[in-house]
Amino acid sequence: MHCDSRAASEYDVAGWAAQLARDGYCIIPDATAPRLARQLDEALQPVFDATPFCEGGFYGSRTKRFGRLLARSALAEPFVRHPLVLGVVERLLGRWCDTIQLNLTQAVALHPGALPQLPHRDQDMWRGAIGETEYLINAMWPFTGYRTDNGATLVWPQSHGPAALAAEPPGTPVVAEMQPGSVLLFLGSTLHGAGGNLSNDIRRGMIVSYCLGWLKPYENQWLAYPPAVARDFSPELAALVGYRQHRPNLGNFEGQCPSILLGDTLPERIGAVDALRPDQKLLVDAYVANQRRGT
Repeated sequence: MHCDSRAASEYDVAGWAAQLARDGYCIIPDATAPRLARQLDEALQPVFDATPFCEGGFYGSRTKRFGRLLARSALAEPFVRHPLVLGVVERLLGRWCDTIQLNLTQAVALHPGALPQLPHRDQDMWRGAIGETEYLINAMWPFTGYRTDNGATLVWPQSHGPAALAAEPPGTPVVAEMQPGSVLLFLGSTLHGAGGNLSNDIRRGMIVSYCLGWLKPYENQWLAYPPAVARDFSPELAALVGYRQHRPNLGNFEGQCPSILLGDTLPERIGAVDALRPDQKLLVDAYVANQRRGT
């Protein structure tokens, strides 16, 4: 499926990436046509209706959540592969990884009476070094209007990066009010949380999260999209959900890129093939050459 979205010029990518890096979040208006958000919302409505409420204080007892959106509707792909969002994500996360990967897709419905969510930083799930590395970027796409009274996400500006080490967040949160067609981007180190829903409306939307390609993703992509499902994806989408290696050789299948599982036939015998970074390949090639010369 082709992405029906605004063109992602280098200027747009650089500008939004700079704002995201500076503030820890940004809201891109008119990132896509509002009708696409409405169509995806309608396609997922039966799943919203059938999904039970969550259990536990973090997920929220008046909130519904479900994943595997790419398997539920082909309309999700233009959001997951939105060129401007991917451009920003690759620019900011690319310094720490060879390739990015999809961390999760999750639809969320915040029902009336939902309490405010505990403010948190998503990258804390990995317990990695704080203030040195950005591990993920979230893209929140509203299906309905996000307002103060219906629980729009709260974001603490400039609470990211080294500021995540502070005992208290700087300043007060911003209410990320927006309409379908817009997208909220925020870093994994940015403090945030859903607001409380004091209205009579259900606030619905979708979170698409991207992380470093060498991390274990929040949603197990290979169970969400096994080869029988991913075989129908475009090569770019299949790669994003994990059917590619992260050099050196991470995520391989029998020593080869896992995309081999998406072909019409799988060889009975598979030989391992190096998948190295350029610097590693130079090192290995020089070592092998010296061994052959007997030096």
